[in-house]
Amino acid sequence: MTTTVAVLGTGIMGAAMARNLLRAGLEVRVWNRTPERALPLADDGATVALHAADAVAGADVVLTMLFDATAVREVMNDAGPAMRQGAVWMQSTTVGVDDVPELAALADRLGVTYVDAPVLGTRAPAEAGKLTILAACPIEIRPELAAVLGAVGSRTVWTGEDGASAPSTKLKLVANSWVLAINNAAGEMVALAESLDVDPQQFLRLIEGGPLDSGYLRIKTGLIMDDALTPPSFSASAAGKDAQLIVAAASARGVRLDGAQASADRFARAVHAGHGGEDMAAAYFASFEEK
Repeated sequence: MTTTVAVLGTGIMGAAMARNLLRAGLEVRVWNRTPERALPLADDGATVALHAADAVAGADVVLTMLFDATAVREVMNDAGPAMRQGAVWMQSTTVGVDDVPELAALADRLGVTYVDAPVLGTRAPAEAGKLTILAACPIEIRPELAAVLGAVGSRTVWTGEDGASAPSTKLKLVANSWVLAINNAAGEMVALAESLDVDPQQFLRLIEGGPLDSGYLRIKTGLIMDDALTPPSFSASAAGKDAQLIVAAASARGVRLDGAQASADRFARAVHAGHGGEDMAAAYFASFEEK
């Protein structure tokens, strides 16, 4: 039997994941709030649904890759009742730690299994099917997800059996805190170097091959210096949303993250200046006063 997967959300990540599911021979239905963003997937063999409920009806696995928890709640409250009893909901949108129990409770009411399954990776690994999936669900459900996980990722990290306790989302926010810190450090380094009439490449040569070097640092500085911020691997708007989730999760548990708050503020300024749709390296522009 061919697994039927409904992908709700066909942005940078969702569209790439849908294409890899199709390449793996799975039956794929797609839906996006803006239908025009889903239509190109019809050329790849996907069934494009105009309504989310039509996409999920009868599907074995429903994969949500939307912008935030608010979008997930709205879409699944509307479409969820059309899911078949016993289906699996693979929730891959990055949401807040405290959003997960509510979403898992919704899954219980719908009679489906909730999988806490955010992913690590941006446009290139998503398109190559090389994402790392962080997943938590009962062991007996995992074989049902094997084909899906194998199609969209090169590695699955099982974080637990209770998706409602958000083990994968917690790990994802920890990982993102590091990713966003390097991204913002890259932008600040370039801005500082330029202000001091130092070639940023001179700094990169200085640290080359040593413990301070970082491939990710080089990628992000390269995007800034080459003015190659579009198309984004991961947008500044989405990165800013994640930064706020990180700060909120820490604050709710009595932990103050000054660096993460500064990161969130930088993304907010970059978005306000019109760079929200560019790669998150565009946080670089937050270093300059608005004119």
